[in-house]
Amino acid sequence: MKSNLLPIASAGFKYIAFAALAFIVLTVFDLDFLAFISFVILLLLAFVYRNPEREILSFEANNLLSPVDGSVISIQEIQGEKYAYKVEIKSNYFDVAILRAPFDATLETLTLKRGARLAENSLLQKEINENVELTFVDTHANSIKLKHQLSRSFDSLHIDINASQNIRQSSRYGLMITGITTLYLPQNFRVNVALGNKLKASQSLIGYFC
Repeated sequence: MKSNLLPIASAGFKYIAFAALAFIVLTVFDLDFLAFISFVILLLLAFVYRNPEREILSFEANNLLSPVDGSVISIQEIQGEKYAYKVEIKSNYFDVAILRAPFDATLETLTLKRGARLAENSLLQKEINENVELTFVDTHANSIKLKHQLSRSFDSLHIDINASQNIRQSSRYGLMITGITTLYLPQNFRVNVALGNKLKASQSLIGYFC
């Protein structure tokens, strides 16, 4: 995320600043209970927007790592000219919200759609919720598509990458507090995850390009 190496993601600065200001003001006016609540909110915001360093684990060449923290909720074979598999990962407030590049690649396309933040069980969630679609291509012409879609989140999607930009594996490129990430994978890909697997961005293996 724009080389932000601070322990807190920059997207959370304004929320944390407001909570800190509220705590100071309420403390000055001896509103102890409300000051305590604002302090708890401050701590929760610092947790939600945490920005830890991640060491890339050693895998074989042509590996693809998870771009998000979360749990695998769906793995499907799909019929398409370009992509053959679809993997869905659910992220919640307990997961690190930072999005990280799954492999060394160039961002070919980016489509960001602002919208609602309905719950996942809503009938309109897939149609109107805020989302971003990104297509990455590496030097061997391996291509994947990523879709990040918000669910019930108090903050919007933050994407800090531009089309045609080169990005290194594990580099930060955005933030999503809670939502569903869908990976569309090509025919020449070997999936290495199972339903229910708990994943960590830049540390958990999704699979390999063959």
